[in-house]
Amino acid sequence: MSLANTVLAVNDDLPIRTGAPVHSGKVRSVYWLTEEDSARLIAERGYDVAADAPLAIMIISDRISAFDCIWHGEGGLHGVPGKGAALNAISNHWFQCFRDQGLADSHILEIPHPLVWIVQKARPVMIEAIARQYITGSMWRAYAGGEREFCGIRLPDGLEKDQKLPDLLITPSTKGILTGIPGVPAVDDANITRRDIVDNYAAFNFSAAVDVERYEQLLQEGFALIAARLAELDQIFVDTKFEFGYVHDKAGREKLIYMDEVGTPDSSRIWDGPAWRAGKILENSKEGFRQVLLNHFPDPDILLNKARMDERAALARDNALPLQVLMDVSATYTGIAEKITGRPLALAENPKAEIIEVLGGQFGLVD
Repeated sequence: MSLANTVLAVNDDLPIRTGAPVHSGKVRSVYWLTEEDSARLIAERGYDVAADAPLAIMIISDRISAFDCIWHGEGGLHGVPGKGAALNAISNHWFQCFRDQGLADSHILEIPHPLVWIVQKARPVMIEAIARQYITGSMWRAYAGGEREFCGIRLPDGLEKDQKLPDLLITPSTKGILTGIPGVPAVDDANITRRDIVDNYAAFNFSAAVDVERYEQLLQEGFALIAARLAELDQIFVDTKFEFGYVHDKAGREKLIYMDEVGTPDSSRIWDGPAWRAGKILENSKEGFRQVLLNHFPDPDILLNKARMDERAALARDNALPLQVLMDVSATYTGIAEKITGRPLALAENPKAEIIEVLGGQFGLVD
């Protein structure tokens, strides 16, 4: 079997019985189940959710997105071998650690296959919860250019590139376009302050003002847990993005949960500890792939300048990357997944066929 056949590139065409159109994102596709199938699975599997809760099957692909584009490689390789399984394994590991430590639950109800989650529908908090322990990337570029205030927080003079910050910095931004919030631009990914959130908590989909403190607590405790566990592996948790939402349990109680993914190479920067102490940055995250792209193309401004999105889209569409580039990314993702979980990563030879077999036979969701 060819390498390309082991990669799940297209993940929105599986014959899963649905009650709504499939939503396909950059990496994951979401299949919303029918009311009947949702109710049946809740009853059969004993999920701790309301009897009428909408459920979905979430399928993660091996596609790789960077600079808002999907990239591909030579030989018909439209993804990174093992990337999807690595992301799911890492998220599953951290979500379990959060539950074990009594932090909060997640939207995941069951994991029937390394590329599949069964999830409950959550009401999302409309915040990209970003936490930074080191000054690097876009924040460093802004700081080096003279900026000192980030999301309402003032940084001192004299910081150096890639150094550890005095405190964990929470620099949230909007998730989607939010309108009617004083002082907050109606654009996606607009930087916001804690005061913006507290004064307009309902507009960000919080149920109560006290939940703003709860979300910050979960963000800080989740970051601290991952950072401590990675430190044991001599890896540095640099920065990350968390997302939160609300669900109801079987008794009808509303609870704030973690959702999307956590602590993965897609949502976080992770540095190799020995390299950092030697004055070098060795990325164990997608940031390494971004740097390869910036070095690979003669005009990196196309990748950095949002005014050149049409050129950027053409660059991604018309250029097959060298096979070694995607295999290096594969080694990074699978390597850090195996470090974190302490287990070899199970890779499928024919992922689509395996998923159909599991969801059809065990769960009765394939016609």
